[in-house]
Amino acid sequence: MNQELESKFDEFDKPEIVRRKLLPWWIKVFCWIFMILSVFAIGTLITNLFVDNVNLSIYGFSTNNAYSGVGFFIIAIMLLKGFAAFSLWFERPNAIMIAKIDAIVGVAICIASMFILPFTTANGHFSLRLEIILLIPYYLKVNNIEYEWDNLESL
Repeated sequence: MNQELESKFDEFDKPEIVRRKLLPWWIKVFCWIFMILSVFAIGTLITNLFVDNVNLSIYGFSTNNAYSGVGFFIIAIMLLKGFAAFSLWFERPNAIMIAKIDAIVGVAICIASMFILPFTTANGHFSLRLEIILLIPYYLKVNNIEYEWDNLESL
């Protein structure tokens, strides 16, 4: 009986393998930023029920109404980024795949906003999206840690 208790408590003495340690500090910071922004994105849906004007903007797309096509698009992007951040922070097994999808979608949207939006909006101004400067290293970093992330024991 005593041996049975010891074997159950031996589980607590094992050193934890923490996938989060694979993430550089700047990705950890952005995880928190995007988890908080995703909560605010949901909050804008509620706020826009009572207030006529809410400003939403990401990757060059902006709107003053959360209940518009662009508004839902921006909120969906923010929720994807928040889900990727949550998955990375809480070390979900599929977090790397979600983060790679997040980075690819972000780059595609930035490219669309740089090269398509100028021709479809009234102002016609080209804008360089600096978010790509962080999205590409983000993709490369999660791609580099994917093998190690996938092969660590689940917590």
